Amino acid sequence: MADFDDARTFWDARFAAPEYIFGTEPNHFLAREAARLATGARVLDIACGEGRNAIWLAGQGHEVTGFDVSPLALEKARRLADEKQVQVRWHQADVRSWDWAPAAFDAIACIFIQFASPAERTRLFEGFREALRPGGLVLLQGYTPKQLEYRTGGPGELSHLYTEAMLREAFDGWDILLLREYEADLAEGTKHVGRSALIELVARRPV
Repeated sequence: MADFDDARTFWDARFAAPEYIFGTEPNHFLAREAARLATGARVLDIACGEGRNAIWLAGQGHEVTGFDVSPLALEKARRLADEKQVQVRWHQADVRSWDWAPAAFDAIACIFIQFASPAERTRLFEGFREALRPGGLVLLQGYTPKQLEYRTGGPGELSHLYTEAMLREAFDGWDILLLREYEADLAEGTKHVGRSALIELVARRPV
C-alpha cells in the first residue's frame, strides 16, 4: 500500500474530474442491505470518496461518519451533502491514521475499498472489530479475482481481490449473514461500468 502522500496524490488525480466518477446514487448492495440497520444507526463509511453512500445513509436517518484520503473527494462530498440537505461528519484520513475508537459504530460500510495489501487488509479488518459495538455489522462489497478478466474497475492486483474463502477466514468467529460471489453489470458513474465479478458480505461482530 502506498504511503499517505502517494495515496492522496493518486486519488486526487482521479477525483479532480468535474463529474462524480462513481455517480451520486448509492451502491445497490449497500442500499439493499441497509434495511438491516436500526433507525438512527451510527455508521462509518470507509474510503467514502465523493460521498454517495454516506450521504444516502444520512438521508435514511442514520448518523454517518465518512473518511477518505483525498481532500478533493471530500470537497465534492460536502457539496453533494449540501445539495441533499443532509449532515455527515467528514474526515480526511487513511486507514493507518484513522482512530478505531472502541465500539463507536453500529455498522461499517466497506464498498470497493480494495486498495490494501494483504498485511494492511488484516489490520483493517482488525480495526472493524475494534470500532464496532458487539452485534454491529460489516457491509462489504468488492471484486473477486475474475474481475481481472473484465477490467471494469478495481485495483488490478490479484492479492487485493476477495474470495469467499478469504473473507470467511478473515471473519472467522463472526456471524456470517450473507456471503456470495456473483456477476452483474454495474453502472456507477464513469469508473464502475460494465460486467463485473463481485462479492458481498454481511457479517455481525460477535457479542
